Amino acid sequence: MIRGIKEVYSYREMLKSLVKKDLRTRYKGSFLGFLWTFVNPLLQLAVYTVIFSSIMRVDIDKFYMYLFVALVPWIFFSTSLQISTGSIVANKDLVKKIYFPRVVLPISVVTANLMNMIFSFAVVIPALLLSGIGINACILYLPLIMLIEYIMALGFSILFSALNVYFRDLEHLLGIILMAWFYFTPIVYSIDMIPPAYMKLFKLNPITPVILAYREILYFKRPPDMKALGISLLIGVVLLFIADKVFYKLQKNFAEEI
Repeated sequence: MIRGIKEVYSYREMLKSLVKKDLRTRYKGSFLGFLWTFVNPLLQLAVYTVIFSSIMRVDIDKFYMYLFVALVPWIFFSTSLQISTGSIVANKDLVKKIYFPRVVLPISVVTANLMNMIFSFAVVIPALLLSGIGINACILYLPLIMLIEYIMALGFSILFSALNVYFRDLEHLLGIILMAWFYFTPIVYSIDMIPPAYMKLFKLNPITPVILAYREILYFKRPPDMKALGISLLIGVVLLFIADKVFYKLQKNFAEEI
């Protein structure tokens, strides 16, 4: 894994270029262009405010913010997995023509999506203030939680991008998997609503402690469960290590398979 880190670092300029390209071309040709990075979460917030304040009234104070602070990080996680899974195949001409560490491709996707989430918080933070929830010193945990989620997203993305070269159905199955994963994660409901008999099953979900941590520091304004976050970090690091080993083994035949 150290070898891989050194190699990626030596191609850091290529990584930067790919991230910039992703951010620039995401909304290329649209009227608002890069402003969609801020408009998208703003429109989502407006919809949630109307629906959950006037129509579907949930017995949670300011439920639209309760949902919003968990949904933004989920969008980062799910979008990273969806796009990065097909990143090797989508760049087959590049893979066949020149040498570079192929792992740069899924890393660039996840990094670009992380930047997009960070920009989204330019909407989340003012929304917390305007809603009356506010912020406090617990927001200082935010970079740590983002880092843990980034590591976990990176692990899954690197693993899936390599496997997808050999099993193309994975890219199509992932949409169904992520839909089920979304509902197995306490985003649109409180973790207290889960029946005790199923709690152990839900706790196997590695992204749950991360999503709950965002909600703890942003909505409840209290420190996250550091033990749970530590376990998530450990899972993320182990996953990243396994993904690196699998990717390195499979990348030898990428050019032939795609």
